[in-house]
Amino acid sequence: MGTDSKNGFPNDGESPVREVRVAPFYMDKTAVTNAQFRTFIQATGYKTEAENFGWSFVFRHFLPDKAASKALPSPQDTPWWKAVEGAQWKHPEGRGSTLRDRWNHPVMHVSWNDAIAYSQWAGKRLPTEAEWEYAARGGLEQKVYPWGNDLTPQGKHRCNIWQGNFPDENTAEDGYAGTAPVDAFPPNGYGLYNMAGNVWEWCSDWFNRSYPLLQIKDNPAGPGGGNEKVIRGGSYLCHRSYCNRYRVAARTSNTPDSSTGNIGFRCVSEA
Repeated sequence: MGTDSKNGFPNDGESPVREVRVAPFYMDKTAVTNAQFRTFIQATGYKTEAENFGWSFVFRHFLPDKAASKALPSPQDTPWWKAVEGAQWKHPEGRGSTLRDRWNHPVMHVSWNDAIAYSQWAGKRLPTEAEWEYAARGGLEQKVYPWGNDLTPQGKHRCNIWQGNFPDENTAEDGYAGTAPVDAFPPNGYGLYNMAGNVWEWCSDWFNRSYPLLQIKDNPAGPGGGNEKVIRGGSYLCHRSYCNRYRVAARTSNTPDSSTGNIGFRCVSEA
């Protein structure tokens, strides 16, 4: 696990490189889709935290100017996020927006708590951070991406991330300005799709920057507590100029009740 590369973010706790062992497990080939999440909602009547709060964060370029001007105040450090009333999993850009033509895209605006509720209903669970990284590597050892060290091998895009000048211009050279279908790009060596880019994916672990230093080798499951949960894989908003976190070893976090228009999840189950 991890990396000692200078291209990483040492303050995120990416290093040191270390050997860990994980027990066998099954992982979903793709992130949970909007269609799959709808089935869960229909079966259980569950309400997401974004629905209960009445708002969620939407990237500003997806909003009409009038809607953006009416949004709640943006976070100071990330002004491209707008807190939009009515934004939730089935209205991803707020009231009036729909999932038309996006049923095979990853569900968004789901918190860690929402992801736990879905996984329990499905008879599964969220992956540990170690399981997620093992799966994302697809059998490769210490490569930057799930497919190797070249971001665009032979000039071909292998993931959905930002191209252009963030946050003002997205050329969408990979074919997608927002989310892509969950199986839009070739899978990695384990047959898993979009382990880099598209949407961040929740893991079960609490986040701690110094946790990797503990060198827990067998089935590490994260610290015993904390304030934020691990998210992995990067998203369609990641760009090398500020968020080079679509690398396999990259990690960051968010609070368990947080939801945004670029966080989703996939599940695992016992082998």
